[in-house]
Amino acid sequence: MWSLSTNTKFAAIVAALWLIWIANYAGNLLIPHTEIVHADDAEMVASTTAPAKEAEPEKPLPVLLAEADAEKGARVAKKCVSCHTFDNGGKNKVGPNLWALMTRTRGQHEGFSYSSAMADLGGTWSYEDLDAFIAKPKDFLSGTKMAFAGIKKATDRADLLAYMRTLHDSPPPLPQQ
Repeated sequence: MWSLSTNTKFAAIVAALWLIWIANYAGNLLIPHTEIVHADDAEMVASTTAPAKEAEPEKPLPVLLAEADAEKGARVAKKCVSCHTFDNGGKNKVGPNLWALMTRTRGQHEGFSYSSAMADLGGTWSYEDLDAFIAKPKDFLSGTKMAFAGIKKATDRADLLAYMRTLHDSPPPLPQQ
């Protein structure tokens, strides 16, 4: 007969094997297996896979703005409220108040200190400029203080611009197609 010490060691080994099996099973559920395709098999795999879906060509901004939904744009604008206000006469935060932005001179708003790059830009904001700025601020204007990464989806930007257009006493006209 086995001693108590031998039974304890045997039970520990069985428990360890069960733990290894359970960890392996759980790992397989969490991380799916992928097949490694060798260069020789790549041609065969390419011929059996479905053709890649072509990306839809992006619509021009005037078309996107004509189809835009200002209510959806108000939801997109929630990404901006940590740094900006949208109210008429609203206070500046980390970023300037955005009421009537589309008729405002770029880099100038009372009580807000812009980066020198933005202050030197001059001109007024257009739909095209705002679209490019919102898409990726650092690409539009090197040296901007705006740390936001941007909004990638063109329809979301158009919805946001449609919402921002409503933030005027008399909204500026949409660009012509």
